[in-house]
Amino acid sequence: MEVGRITLTQFVNEEQRNIAGATGDFSGLINDIAIASKTIANAVGKGALLATGKDLNQKLETLANEVMLQAGIATGHLAAMASEDMDEISHIPAGKQRGKYLLSFDPLNGSGNLDINFQSGTLFSILRAPDLKRKPKAEDFLQPGTQQLCAGLVQYGASTRLIMTTGQGVNGFTLDRDVGEFVLTHPKITIPAEATTFAINTSNERFWEPPVRRYVQECMAGKDGPRGKDFGMRWVASLVAEAYRILTRGGVFLYPHDERTRDQGGRLGLLYEANPIAFIVEQAGGSAITGRNRILDIKPSELHQRAPFIFGSKSEVERLHRYHQEYVEGKDLDSYDMPLFSSRSLFR
Repeated sequence: MEVGRITLTQFVNEEQRNIAGATGDFSGLINDIAIASKTIANAVGKGALLATGKDLNQKLETLANEVMLQAGIATGHLAAMASEDMDEISHIPAGKQRGKYLLSFDPLNGSGNLDINFQSGTLFSILRAPDLKRKPKAEDFLQPGTQQLCAGLVQYGASTRLIMTTGQGVNGFTLDRDVGEFVLTHPKITIPAEATTFAINTSNERFWEPPVRRYVQECMAGKDGPRGKDFGMRWVASLVAEAYRILTRGGVFLYPHDERTRDQGGRLGLLYEANPIAFIVEQAGGSAITGRNRILDIKPSELHQRAPFIFGSKSEVERLHRYHQEYVEGKDLDSYDMPLFSSRSLFR
């Protein structure tokens, strides 16, 4: 497979040849998503030429959502769609062909950063419609992440990149603007098993559970602490950007359960954010958990269900899982239930 020469369409067509019963509908759906992402990338690239401040964020998010909906309707590959930006699912209009797939998506993840010209992206997840003889229902989307046929993210930045898995590894494509095609540039992406970078919003430290506080304190202690090595900390407040960095450089991302999100179950959307990224991360050799459980094993109970989300290099995620288990079992050390920034903290 020649890097820089294989287009996304060629790549997906080749993958479909290895799947029994493939009819070409799936390839067509991926092409629809790719076309939509090119349109969104073009709009995002205009930035302040369209609007400024919060008006820009809202305008582009609305546009991205509409572009994804129209792409899903156009060619008859979908039975229904669900968007993070809509309360209910979107049905295929009467008179239009209805396909056999369900598409859920976050049309413009990180849109809150657009006014500072920072990275944003589109997240998507494809499921099979369980019953083609009837009109889809919201409950049809409530499948565990293990049932995903495909997941992807499109990153809008200095270049536009599409990262995708169909359960046969992870591959990355870069948009060649001269020819208007996504071209394979990052084949068989693998997350480094071990890393020395973690991403977490430390301003929320006072709300964390002890196992998360324990992990971060150990990382911050560096080579003189129990981990015996120095760690770097990152936080850019864009899930797509965080995921892409971990896919290419390794590390761990934490948006853990905390006291503020207890009632709603977590901070990030399970269907639209956690599930597609978890599928990609696992296929790239990493792990993704809530802290206590594997993300992809969760059976959703509602479209906009929230969940804690920890993902990244396998060894780091497994350590965090172990710390959560020890906490639940009462084995966690009392010394870690202490604010990082108190008078007795690492930063005294």
